[in-house]
Amino acid sequence: MSIRLLLYYSAILLSMAGCSSSGRYDIRDDVAPRQPISVDNIEDAHPKYEPYSLGGNKDYTVRGKKYHIIKNPKGFREQGLASWYGKKFHGHQTSNGEIYDMYSMTAAHKTLPIPSYVRVTNTNNGKTAIVRVNDRGPFHTGRIIDLSYAAAYKLDVIRTGTAPVKIEVLTYDRPTVTVAAPPKKHQSDYVIQVSSSAHLERTRTLSQDLSQKLSVTSYIDSLNGSHRVFLGPFHDYSQTQQTLEQVKQLGYSTAFIRKHRQTQ
Repeated sequence: MSIRLLLYYSAILLSMAGCSSSGRYDIRDDVAPRQPISVDNIEDAHPKYEPYSLGGNKDYTVRGKKYHIIKNPKGFREQGLASWYGKKFHGHQTSNGEIYDMYSMTAAHKTLPIPSYVRVTNTNNGKTAIVRVNDRGPFHTGRIIDLSYAAAYKLDVIRTGTAPVKIEVLTYDRPTVTVAAPPKKHQSDYVIQVSSSAHLERTRTLSQDLSQKLSVTSYIDSLNGSHRVFLGPFHDYSQTQQTLEQVKQLGYSTAFIRKHRQTQ
C-alpha cells in the first residue's frame, strides 16, 4: 500500500468525515483483474542506472513512526513478508508521481530510494523476479515489500496473499559519457505487448490484423524462438491506455503496457 493512500485515509479520520468511499479510487476494495495474465508475458524489470526522482525521496512519518530514506543502498538485503496491490490502485499516482500499472514489474518499499531495482525471491518456492521500486509501503508489521500484481503473479504470491521473501538491491554506477548526442525530439515512451507465441506466421498475421483494425504501428520482436507482437511506440500515456482498452475489447485480455526501450 502506498504512503499516499495511508496519508489520505488519515486525513479523512481526522476530519471525522466518516465516509468509506473517498472518490479517489475507482473501486473501494483492492482486487486482482478478472482474468489472470499469462506468465509468458511477464518480463522482469530491466535494471539500469537512474537518477533518484524528486518526489518520494524525503524522510517521512506514518502512524507516528519516522522513516529515513537509505542514502546508499548498495549491498542492501532484507527478509520478511511480501504482499501485493492491484486493481484498486491501477492508473493512480505512486509516491514519486508515476502512474501505477499493475501489469508492470514494480513494487513499494518503505525506505529504499526511488527508483531502485530489487531482486525478490519467494523462499517458499525459489521463484525470483526483478522489480523497480517506485512507491512507499507496506506499513503492516513484518511486511517488507508490496509487489505489483504482475510481480506477485510471477512469484506465486497472488494465491496466498503474502509470502516470505528475501530481497536484494541491484545497483548500477552512473555511466561515463564521453560524447553526448542531442536527444531526439518527441521520443516515444510506451509500447503495448499483445502476445507471445512460438509460431512466427501466426504472429505476423496478428500483427498485420491489429495494425489495420486500430490504425497503429505494429512490429514483432523475436528472441530465443519466442515472437512477441507490439503496438506503438506511443508518446502519450493516455493514448496508450486508450489503445490498450481497444486491444482488450478485441479479445486480448492479457495485453499490457511497458516502457519502450529506445535506441539512438
